[in-house]
Amino acid sequence: MSAGAARVPALASHGYTALISTRGAAVRGLAHSGRPLITSWPEEGPVPYYAGTILAPWPNRVGGARYSFGGHAHELSVTESGRGHALHGLVAHAEWRVAAAGPSSARLEHTVSGAPGYPFTLHLRVEHRLGPRGLTTTLTARNGGDRPAPYGCGPHPWLLGDELELAAAEYLETDERLLPKWRARVAGSPYDFGRGRPVGGTRLDHAFTGLAEGRARVGGVLMTWDAAVLPWVQVCTGGQLGYEGVAVEPMTCPPDAFNSGDDLVVLEPGAEHAASWTVGLA
Repeated sequence: MSAGAARVPALASHGYTALISTRGAAVRGLAHSGRPLITSWPEEGPVPYYAGTILAPWPNRVGGARYSFGGHAHELSVTESGRGHALHGLVAHAEWRVAAAGPSSARLEHTVSGAPGYPFTLHLRVEHRLGPRGLTTTLTARNGGDRPAPYGCGPHPWLLGDELELAAAEYLETDERLLPKWRARVAGSPYDFGRGRPVGGTRLDHAFTGLAEGRARVGGVLMTWDAAVLPWVQVCTGGQLGYEGVAVEPMTCPPDAFNSGDDLVVLEPGAEHAASWTVGLA
């Protein structure tokens, strides 16, 4: 497919097949030998619960859709109306441009500029590539403006399985609006999945950190990433939403980092930030 084409053909390699959407640069399907590894959705949408999308220039939520940066107050569009927050960035539902695509890889691009409450310019590039370990996605952001920009990112796949394995030292306790209150120890809590166990009736919508490694397993599906780049991971169980699977969302920063500053990336003019993750068979 030539650069700028409207759609990405199905990718295939090493027994894996992947379906990539220009909406949100999303992985809307991933399977191995015909076995689905993530939840899927039709090309025309809708996109259920951000499934497979890219989250940038922030993952999770910005509390009250307001923050201050560089001595200026900013007000974002409210996209989580029930709680009044700005949820999952600005590009999850945007139309991305296909820059290149081949039998086993695709590159998509999108520019954020002049968004309400985010007066910064970011050039985003996503590469999806199939290999022996599964589908590796790399997101690169470059500050194309003339001033520093606050930044965070992550993906939002829903992995298919009923058992979770995640080794983390801490999780975030949240208030009724799902905004962080404090860190708590995972050991001895209902959220200790370090040795792997069925999710069962455990309701999860929590951010974890202090990761032993960038690794989470849901059933027979494995997701890996560099924990030095993505030191947080949000885990959400689909049962509470009437949806299947477990969302595993590695993140550069915790929820509401635009206000707390915790692990917030500040991109200087011309600077780049890259993050990668892989989903495949366990």
